[in-house]
Amino acid sequence: MRSFLKSAFAQAFLARILAWYIQAVLRLQFGFRLDGAENLRLLAGDAPMIAAFWHESLPSMPVLLRVARQAGMTRPAVVLASRHRDGQLIGNIMRALGLGLVSGSSSKGGVASMQELVRMIKGGAHVALTPDGPRGPARRAAAGVAALAGLTGAHILPCGAATSRFITLRRSWDNMRIPLPFGRLVLVCGAPVAVPREEWRAALPSIEAALEAARMRAAP
Repeated sequence: MRSFLKSAFAQAFLARILAWYIQAVLRLQFGFRLDGAENLRLLAGDAPMIAAFWHESLPSMPVLLRVARQAGMTRPAVVLASRHRDGQLIGNIMRALGLGLVSGSSSKGGVASMQELVRMIKGGAHVALTPDGPRGPARRAAAGVAALAGLTGAHILPCGAATSRFITLRRSWDNMRIPLPFGRLVLVCGAPVAVPREEWRAALPSIEAALEAARMRAAP
């Protein structure tokens, strides 16, 4: 049974089931609030962007893709996922929701994944990533997000999403929140953060602060 659950077929099937669950739950909310509509509309604009959010909010963030498309976004979007089995499951869920997948992290495949993300942005795609993933520490931005923005000139869109009804995975490093139906859903898009090419490291505190502000504003 363990071998079967680790198989590509089982992982793909599980990813589709979980993607369906996420889509259904995010639609079965009694209320929805968008904070920062003018910033979200930038995803429908002329330049690719880097949508960033903390790892704990990942299960609720597909609402960003749905609302951005409703606002006129037509660019493709890709997500960065760890090469670890759990990361690939998350990546396959995102792919089932309509996102492209780039595999890698700061610890495994970092150079190759950075090169691929740069290529995708220069090709016109948006990128979505969790700067504190895949292993934490939670709510601490790794250098990769600032480096990517500095290399490409793409602005970082700090985002957050949360539902009023959820289950917290207490044993996970990020205390990930799994949304439940029949609550209130909030999506926050903060003001974009520009990162200087030569001084990208200095932008990390500003990026962290913007992400944390978006997370706190997303509390239903």
